[in-house]
Amino acid sequence: MPNSIGTWLILAGVLLVIVGVLVNSGWFSWFGRLPGDIRIERDNVRIYFPIVTMAVVSITISLLVYLLARFFK
Repeated sequence: MPNSIGTWLILAGVLLVIVGVLVNSGWFSWFGRLPGDIRIERDNVRIYFPIVTMAVVSITISLLVYLLARFFK
């Protein structure tokens, strides 16, 4: 049964491990520092608005959901 919930959970776990290793090794050090992200740093205050980063995340997730819905329809 390739569509069982157990198989999907295992695949999601493997994907999370791979992403965790990439983040820990520094592959995503650019993430959150894209041009267009607003960063204000003063003496005692740090304000950060990751506008472009969240747009990239939103577009990526939307594309992934669209492709998965189209593939498994």
